[in-house]
Amino acid sequence: MTDSSFTLRVVCPQEILLEAEVESARFPGEDGALGVLAHHTTMVALTESGLLRARTSQGENLEFVVHSGFAEMRDNVLTVLTQAAENVESIDLDRARKAAERAQERLHSSESNLDLVRARAALRRALMREMLARK
Repeated sequence: MTDSSFTLRVVCPQEILLEAEVESARFPGEDGALGVLAHHTTMVALTESGLLRARTSQGENLEFVVHSGFAEMRDNVLTVLTQAAENVESIDLDRARKAAERAQERLHSSESNLDLVRARAALRRALMREMLARK
């Protein structure tokens, strides 16, 4: 690790999706995007669904879709704990499109026991995945 890098970990319930040395990271916080560089002060922040971007020490750009969770920066390690995460390069556009269609149908249904908050969150996630898969 160089003096200008830090460790980025992306952790979801199923696995540690990423552990890499990076020079910068930007992720979606509850109140807007947050950027982190090496030796950032200790912090904890809520995350929203969105794009996490990082640049490795070798100049490679990393992009992941992350969903609700939180991020902690401590001792030059940024840990993003999220309900789900996916490398943008591995998003299946057809699958993302179908998930968006299902979520929209569910929101327009007349189900009496529909949880609107969860249904809207599912639609947001699906639309984000579809948009990023088109890049």
